[in-house]
Amino acid sequence: MKKDNGLYWLLVTIVIFVIDIASKFLIIDQFSLFESLNLLPFFSITYVRNIGAAFSIFEGQREMLVTIALIISTAIIHMLYRNSCSKKLENFSLSLILGGALGNLFDRLYHGFVIDFFDVNFGHWHYPTFNIADCAICIGIGLFILSSFRKNKKTE
Repeated sequence: MKKDNGLYWLLVTIVIFVIDIASKFLIIDQFSLFESLNLLPFFSITYVRNIGAAFSIFEGQREMLVTIALIISTAIIHMLYRNSCSKKLENFSLSLILGGALGNLFDRLYHGFVIDFFDVNFGHWHYPTFNIADCAICIGIGLFILSSFRKNKKTE
């Protein structure tokens, strides 16, 4: 294993994974399915099960979603291995995406569905319920895009 690579960033992945899984087991332990706790007028904790991907697309396609998660996770680990440690923003973003992907992958393999619980709505508008893994994936994708813009700016 080469010494100067992005694999050291896997610690971020582990932290995201552990927090995500712990939060989901807490929800299962403390809430009944569809039970909701209003924290703010627009934000609740609501236990739901998602048998699809984001926004419930590919509902019931567990094997396909597991395969996609494994391919993406393998690709990210390969990218981290090939990256220099100095690519901090890119490595951090990849680690967030990987932690989230592995958290939801664990759910699909262990439970057969993904546990979601962050519930946001304003009036009649309702955002699909999500979890910590989803947050990590979205933030990671945003930071990865930002890092690619920064990389392109440096090469000009």
